[in-house]
Amino acid sequence: MSETGNKTLKYQVDGPEDAPVLVLGPSLGTTWHMWDRQIPELSQHWRIFRYDLPGHGGAPAHPAAAVTDLADRLLATLDSVGVQRFGYAGCSIGGAVGADLALRHPHRVAALALVAASPRFGTADEFRQRGVIVRSNGLEPIARTSPERWFTPGFAAAQPAIVEWAVQMVRTTDPGCYIASCEALAAFDIRTELPRIGVPTLVLVGAEDKVTGPAEARTLVAGIPDARLALVPGASHLAPVEQPAAVTDLLLMHFSTAWQDTLASIPVPPNPGFAAPFAPVVPVAEITASVDLPDASPTGRADRYERGMKVRREVLGDAHVDAATAASDGFTEDFQDLLTRYAWGEIWSREGLDRRSRSCVSLTAVVASGHLGGLAQHVRAALRNGLTPVEIKEVLLQTAVYCGIPAAGAAFEIAQSVIQEETTPPA
Repeated sequence: MSETGNKTLKYQVDGPEDAPVLVLGPSLGTTWHMWDRQIPELSQHWRIFRYDLPGHGGAPAHPAAAVTDLADRLLATLDSVGVQRFGYAGCSIGGAVGADLALRHPHRVAALALVAASPRFGTADEFRQRGVIVRSNGLEPIARTSPERWFTPGFAAAQPAIVEWAVQMVRTTDPGCYIASCEALAAFDIRTELPRIGVPTLVLVGAEDKVTGPAEARTLVAGIPDARLALVPGASHLAPVEQPAAVTDLLLMHFSTAWQDTLASIPVPPNPGFAAPFAPVVPVAEITASVDLPDASPTGRADRYERGMKVRREVLGDAHVDAATAASDGFTEDFQDLLTRYAWGEIWSREGLDRRSRSCVSLTAVVASGHLGGLAQHVRAALRNGLTPVEIKEVLLQTAVYCGIPAAGAAFEIAQSVIQEETTPPA
């Protein structure tokens, strides 16, 4: 076990020192222990390298707000222990890290398994809203509802000890690092890049996964040239925990066959432990051939409009922007274009102020100008940009002094309603 600095990750190694390396990546809110049931079998064939996300499982709390940042830290950690080429299996955000490595560092990845993964995890609004909930209420609401996202109802009812273990994993996560991981998933979208993943890939998904289910898995399989699908019956999002034997068998089969043509290029000492004859396993779930699906997303032009639309969606949310653009017609579309290019593509995209500061300025300006009709959307944007309800209150108190009590009073009523709506955890 090792704890490292802010450019590397906390990790655990199991298995023979002279065997090829297989990296296992965790899901958001979990630790490397989510793979405990796979270790006895996998470590007979590979040197297993597991890591924790920042702030998870007692790892140093150095937030990483982009999947590429997590991937870079993992590579730095592997470099520090002399690992150059490896197989990789990751669950959820751990799968996103693996896909990013296969895209940006294909020479390092010998074979890939994407477990409960997706080319785009839900919507950016969903994950940024989760960040607002955590920032306002801590991790307890997320911890309480994790079992229903991670496990099937039958498993949760039959395994209360595992459910409590899962809840405790979330409770002990650093909130700032959890929020940063939500931001990373909100920004992650590789739908148009899937054809560039050139390593043998297993896409493994629980048949009852409601978070990243079979539909997302089939999108991955359709886009990745050398990919196969494995559907695990009786499993939800944390399939390695809920159906450990099936997942272990599928990983054994995939990595034993996918690495047959690549072992020669993996820098390991002579006579590695993996070189022994491999006994085929019969998986509980079946690996099937890929299916063709339509392209997930068209490409767009990289100009001020595209940059502005990206920032506008990140700050205001997809729902608000979609409503505004849907309501646009021939009379207003030029104004929407101007708003996107100038306000969002230029001013909000400047580096002189961070988004928290720009939200403070925007709230003050809206109250001072009396344009309270737009205040609600700016309060929502402020919460998404990282301001807490207490900080929003302080901004409005400041406006009361410089802009007048009546204006601030009306602003408090609007802000109170929005904050209650946005920060109340789901029932």
